[in-house]
Amino acid sequence: MNDHNSMSDLPAFRRRGGLRGRSLIPVGGERDVSVNRVPRDILPLPPEETQRNVSWRPGIFGALDIGTTKMTCLIGKGEPDGSIQVLGHGWRRSHGIRSGSIVDIREAEAAIRATVGQAEESAERRMDSLVVNLSCGRPLSRLVDAQIPIGGREVTAGDVQRLIAEGQARAWMEGREVIHTLPIGYVVDSIPGIADPIGHQCEELATRMHVVDMNSSALRTLDAVLQHAELKLDGLVASPFASGVSVLAAEERELGVTVVEMGGGTTSLAVFCEGKLLHTAQIRVGGLHVTRDIAGVLSTSLETAERLKTMYGAAQMGSDDQREILSVPLIGENSDRLVRLQRSKVISVIQPRIEETLELVRQSLDNAGLGRLANGRVVLTGGASLLEGIVPVATRILGRPVRMGKPQNIYGLPETAAASAGFSTAAGLLAWAAGADRDFGDISVPEPKPRGLVKRLVGFIRNNV
Repeated sequence: MNDHNSMSDLPAFRRRGGLRGRSLIPVGGERDVSVNRVPRDILPLPPEETQRNVSWRPGIFGALDIGTTKMTCLIGKGEPDGSIQVLGHGWRRSHGIRSGSIVDIREAEAAIRATVGQAEESAERRMDSLVVNLSCGRPLSRLVDAQIPIGGREVTAGDVQRLIAEGQARAWMEGREVIHTLPIGYVVDSIPGIADPIGHQCEELATRMHVVDMNSSALRTLDAVLQHAELKLDGLVASPFASGVSVLAAEERELGVTVVEMGGGTTSLAVFCEGKLLHTAQIRVGGLHVTRDIAGVLSTSLETAERLKTMYGAAQMGSDDQREILSVPLIGENSDRLVRLQRSKVISVIQPRIEETLELVRQSLDNAGLGRLANGRVVLTGGASLLEGIVPVATRILGRPVRMGKPQNIYGLPETAAASAGFSTAAGLLAWAAGADRDFGDISVPEPKPRGLVKRLVGFIRNNV
């Protein structure tokens, strides 16, 4: 009986024991916790309800990631347990693409046909439409404010549609096409943070929207290339947005995180907070620039430079790198001769370019105008992020906690888990097509906006009468 009483006198966290209990003991020993500290009465939060599985759309979907160095097509479906199953994949080297943009229509069409055809053969299913990544057309990210009068009555779904239309009209720019319209939150009579204003009584309804747009001519070119390949554009998703969908946990997106997608021709980033996409940006430097640096300095072919980067490259120098000797074939007059050099020579070419890229990422985040919202954890993903030692270098330069990101809850990708970061965008596109877009409330633009001021006024009157 005495033993029972002595045990019940201990604080609750000590009775539970184990690592979790010990983690609450201050550094310096256990003596003061059980003797001097008085247990406090604590009212715990009610337990969370069991989280439901993701509700995917029925059917089979296709996604196409058009990258500068590779194209990836995934065909798959959502499973009842919340995962995505890849039924077929195509993965080929890109042609006709430079820095994310289509520069040779015929080569790009042929590469798309081959990639999608390979995926269709693997899945034993023909696809007519695909969700495609947005990396061309100089995508831009902006925040747009809009407000409409309500007049003291209850907010309806029609009011929300009018508000979004007003924001889209404000966001319209000549020669640009809106791709994403993402309401960050609603304001009801100066009360912010309203997730869904329908049913609220107010005088004025306002919102701040995150808009991502692109060059209209680039969109028309992309659509034409897909049509030539007998495919329909079912949706566009900004590349870092898609990567964030696949590599981030919901809690990370809620607390605040930046995804840095390091591709072959570009490095793009997306800032998430409170479950919303707040900002995207694109830097026209990627892994292919590292490859070209190696080829130029060592006078070797791009093929050899790529192999050196992937097999022996690193983002920072190691202690044994000077002792490891590599044999590198030259190009030009001495193409039949091999030159022997230290691995440290290859890394000395790679390191400055990686540091420059990360410094550009840091500047982009500092200039985004998001303040502390852009100071959270950074998640690196994309094929160019697979360099050895890149996490400590990124942590030092960005001044933020950094981790590597790989696609989550997707099975059947065309590469091993160790290299799956190179398929983050494609995985996110497939998840988006299957229903992940519902979590972000993306609102598609219903139709082109009237160009003239009078026509816009007439359209506004027609929609509000």
